[in-house]
Amino acid sequence: MSLPQPDLGKSSNDLLNRDFPIGSSSLEVKTATPSGVAFKVFGSQSTKSPVIGGDLEAKYTDRKHGLVFTQAWTTSNTLRTQVELENQIAKGLKIDLSTALTPDSGSKTALLTAAYKQPGLHSRAFLDLFKGPTFTADTVLGRDGFLVGAEASYNVTEGKVTRYATAIGFSAPEYAVALHGFGNLTTFAASYYHRVSPDVEAGAKAIYDTKATTQGVSLEVGAKTYLDTGAFLKAKINNTGILALGYTQALRPGVKASFGLALDTQRLNEVAPTGPAHKVGASFVFEG
Repeated sequence: MSLPQPDLGKSSNDLLNRDFPIGSSSLEVKTATPSGVAFKVFGSQSTKSPVIGGDLEAKYTDRKHGLVFTQAWTTSNTLRTQVELENQIAKGLKIDLSTALTPDSGSKTALLTAAYKQPGLHSRAFLDLFKGPTFTADTVLGRDGFLVGAEASYNVTEGKVTRYATAIGFSAPEYAVALHGFGNLTTFAASYYHRVSPDVEAGAKAIYDTKATTQGVSLEVGAKTYLDTGAFLKAKINNTGILALGYTQALRPGVKASFGLALDTQRLNEVAPTGPAHKVGASFVFEG
């Protein structure tokens, strides 16, 4: 599990993972009222299943008191509730309670989060009330562009540390680099992000898993170019030969369409490949 803190590899992760709607089709509709209430309807269908999953969400924001209340209901009959309180107890402190309940199975989750941000410091603490309970904390310290972070999880019932990770990095306006050691320091990742020009971005990520059955380093490299103010094209390829393309176009204010394509370049010459060799996908967002 990679560190969740911002700035430590976030730019390269966004470049390589976002805006590639591959293997599924999705539709998202968002509206907002002047009184601070927002609604969102989201639905998606994977190419592997005929089932369409989705959720209906309502969010109320009280900016004056730093309060956000979100309620969602999914097609799997799961009720999700989130309550956020920011900058009320102390400046820079955010309290978040997220719960989920599935009446059909009786499963439930509750996660209490506290995040504290100050210049040069970002620290968070999580308490999973029904799993363990488990307490997780992470902290990132920064100075003059240099960043160092660590994360640890403690199972209260078992009385032991169940997971830990660490990372170091450097962030500048034009580029960022990061080195992660996660999975109890059994997996290591190195990444970089570079804004080559106002219209071109590039990045790469390498992962080495000491417990993997196949030896070697996984490598992925990608780039993003802005075609104009409302459209951009992304491409990435990994060392297994999977080439992914993503195209996003703002059709009009509040309307965005994204299309994705993944090609297995090692199987392009197969007349009848066994299994899905290539994948496509699309995503549409309407916001008003």
